[in-house]
Amino acid sequence: MEIVEYQEKYLEDVRDLLVELEEYIVNIDKDKLDTIHEEYREKMALVDLEEVADNNGKTFLAIENNEVIGLIMGIVRKWDKYDYLDYKCPKTGIITELIVSKSCRKSGIGNELIKKMEQYFKSINCEYILVDVFGYNENAINFYTKNDYHTRMLTMIKKIDK
Repeated sequence: MEIVEYQEKYLEDVRDLLVELEEYIVNIDKDKLDTIHEEYREKMALVDLEEVADNNGKTFLAIENNEVIGLIMGIVRKWDKYDYLDYKCPKTGIITELIVSKSCRKSGIGNELIKKMEQYFKSINCEYILVDVFGYNENAINFYTKNDYHTRMLTMIKKIDK
């Protein structure tokens, strides 16, 4: 297995992985709010890749036997003109996507991808790395915890009865 920077020839593989992740998220969503729109496969990868390009980010792919089996995307956080009022605003990387194909999970690929992104963020002098994890995704929560990430913020939700 090797980790390489994204190349356009892998776009369809990236689309496949994003769909695989979203299908998983839809399946574990106890609130039934997540969905896969008919345009998701076509558009989401392009939206994510554009965000990476526009925010000093990187996309790395795990490749084995010429097949993409995992990916990680990360960007550098942009602060707005008022963030400094209540925050120190350190240079911060954000992991926006981390996906390992279902058939390859639990084999260390996620660890290799996260190490690669952490190296990139470190090389551009980021002080912190953020990642949003879907609250029902216990596998991801455990993975990030094992990689020394911790909870700083929680998003709470309540359905309003009609």
